[in-house]
Parts: sequence; structure tokens; C-alpha cells
Amino acid sequence: MSEIIKAVAIDKGMFLMIKNAPYYVVDREFVNPGKGSAFCRLKLKNLLNGQGLATTMKSNEDVEVTEVTECNCQYMYADDENYYFMESESFEQFAMPRAGMEDKIYYIREGEEYRVIKWEGNPVDIKLPPKMVFVVAEGSEGIKGDTVTKTTKPVKTETGLVVKVPLFIKEGEKILVSTDTGEYQERVNK
Repeated sequence: MSEIIKAVAIDKGMFLMIKNAPYYVVDREFVNPGKGSAFCRLKLKNLLNGQGLATTMKSNEDVEVTEVTECNCQYMYADDENYYFMESESFEQFAMPRAGMEDKIYYIREGEEYRVIKWEGNPVDIKLPPKMVFVVAEGSEGIKGDTVTKTTKPVKTETGLVVKVPLFIKEGEKILVSTDTGEYQERVNK
């Protein structure tokens, strides 16, 4: 069952039906110019093919909110076309197309649990935690004592993700990375 709301009520993280396709609201900006009517700038992600859409809507325009479900699933493996998961409660295994989600392969690891978003019973997206810990697998040697400058170097994590980190980070150390931006947050000492 879907719900109709005004565009002014759209919020980041909502799921909308636009042009008969489900979209995830990546970003939303409300604009109220001095002249004319207010509107919303939206950045959306198509849940079926992963393509982005930037659009504007008048604040009083009707939009349909679509229902999605989330379930805890264990990531098993990937091949050239699909990611493979197993639902944690029912142990049902399913494939999710990689198309439009190629960037997520660096954030998912075998055996770990993730929230999978389903629309009309079909898996359409993987919900990542906001930050994740990675081990630096490759990188040039760190420089001892260089903790003040903002100079960075690229390193590769165990999943293949390339992150710019401060010069003092060494191979084998753990780092915290934002899954939204792919940027280094801090060194993890545990």
C-alpha cells in the first residue's frame, strides 16, 4: 500500500515511485526563493538499475511513497553478474544483480551481515553501515611523527578499496572509512 504526500514532505532516505519506478532519495534540498513558489531539489537513485536522477518538484506537487522491506542477510559471494545473500531468519538464498551497485563490492565482505532492501519481494539495494573498519593491505611505508600535516597517500584495503590516508598510516593497520564518501575517518587502535 502506497501513500501520497506533498513534495515538501520528502526527506532524505525515503523511497518514492517516479515514472513507475522505485527511487531512493539520496539528497534533498528545499528552496524558497524570494519570488515564485518554493520547490525541492532531489537527487534520486533508481532501485532497479542504480542510475541517478536529479530533479526538481514544486513543493505542493503530489508524490507517491512506495513500500519497501528490509531484512538481515549474510553476504556469501559475488560473481560477474550477481551478489549472493542468505536471509538470516529463513536461510533462503537469493541473487541480487550487481548492475548499478558495482561500487558496493568494496564494502561487503564474505560472512558479514547487511540490511538488504526489497521492493515487491525482490532485492534492490544493500544498506551499508555509515562507517566501516578496514585493514590496510597495500601502501607505502608510514612516516613516523608526521601527524600534523594534512598530506595524504593512497592505500588499498583488504577488499580493494583505495582510500587516501595520512602519511603515518602503515600497512596492516586498521582504519575507519565513511561508506557514504569513501573517505578516511580515523585510525582504529583495537
